[in-house]
Amino acid sequence: MVSSLIDSNDRFLGILDRLSEKSVNDYYNPYRVFEWPDTLPDSMWWMSPELTTTHGTAAAERLTQEQLYALSKYESINFYSLNVHGIRELLIEVTKRIHTSGFETPSEFFHHFIGEENEHMWFFAEFCLRYGKKLYRQVPGDSVSIPQSKVESLLVFTRILIFEELVDFFNAKMAADERLHETIRNINRIHHQDESRHIAFGRELVEILFADVRSTATPEELRQIDVYVKRYMIYSFESLFNPKVYRDAGVENPQQLRKELLTGPVRPEFERQVFRKTLRYLEKTGIIGDQELVLR
Repeated sequence: MVSSLIDSNDRFLGILDRLSEKSVNDYYNPYRVFEWPDTLPDSMWWMSPELTTTHGTAAAERLTQEQLYALSKYESINFYSLNVHGIRELLIEVTKRIHTSGFETPSEFFHHFIGEENEHMWFFAEFCLRYGKKLYRQVPGDSVSIPQSKVESLLVFTRILIFEELVDFFNAKMAADERLHETIRNINRIHHQDESRHIAFGRELVEILFADVRSTATPEELRQIDVYVKRYMIYSFESLFNPKVYRDAGVENPQQLRKELLTGPVRPEFERQVFRKTLRYLEKTGIIGDQELVLR
C-alpha cells in the first residue's frame, strides 16, 4: 500500500528528484570544510543566550556573567551530543528500511540522507570532543521506545522529523548570531543547509505514511499515535535540560535547578517556540488532534 501511495504521488516523486539533485550539487567534504581552532574562549557565548535553558528565568538572575557563559558552553556541548545520539538512532532506522518493500522509490534519497547524517554526526562529535572533552549521555527518563506494530514506520519517520525540526530551530538561530564564534556559526549553518532538505523530505513521507495508517486505523489507534508523538516531543525537549550541564557550569544543586526550570513559568512558551512549526504541521496532517503538549 505504501509503495502505491508513493509511486502515484507525482508531487512527492518530483520532490525526491529535486532533493537528490540538490544533495549532489551542494555536496561538501566535511573533513576539509571546517577549520578547528585549538581552543575557543571561555568568556563568550557558545550558544545564543536566548536558547539556553535558564534564559528569562529567575535562575538566570542568580548566576554571574561567567556562570552564564559557562552554562552556554556546556549546553552547547549537550546540544551537539544530543545530535550525535539522535543521528545514530535515525541512521539505524533508515538503514533498516533502505531497499526494502514499501521504500523502493525513496531509497536513492536514503543514500544521500545516510551519507549526510553520518557526516553530521562526525562534525558534532568532533566539536564536543575537541572543546568539551566529552559527549554527554542522554538524560535518563522515558525515551519512548518505538513499538513494533503496523504503525512502526510512521512513528520512526515522525520521530526523525520531530528531532530534525527541533535541532533546526537551534541551528538557524545560531548560524545567524554574530555574538557566536565563527566555528560555532559555521557548523550550525552547514547543518541547517542540509536539514532543510531532510525536513522537506520527511514532511512529505510522514504525510504519505499517515495516510496509509489512517485508512484502516480505529479512533483509539489514532489517539494512541497522538499520545505517543506528544510524549516523544516532550521527552526530546526535556533532554535539553541536563543536570550534568548545570554541574559542569558550577551551579549548585543541579537536579533541583532542572526541576525548577522544567516546572517553571518560562518552560511552556520556550517549548512552544521550539515546536511551533512542527505542532502546526502535525495538527494539519491529523497526526495530533491539537497543539497542546499535554498528555491526557
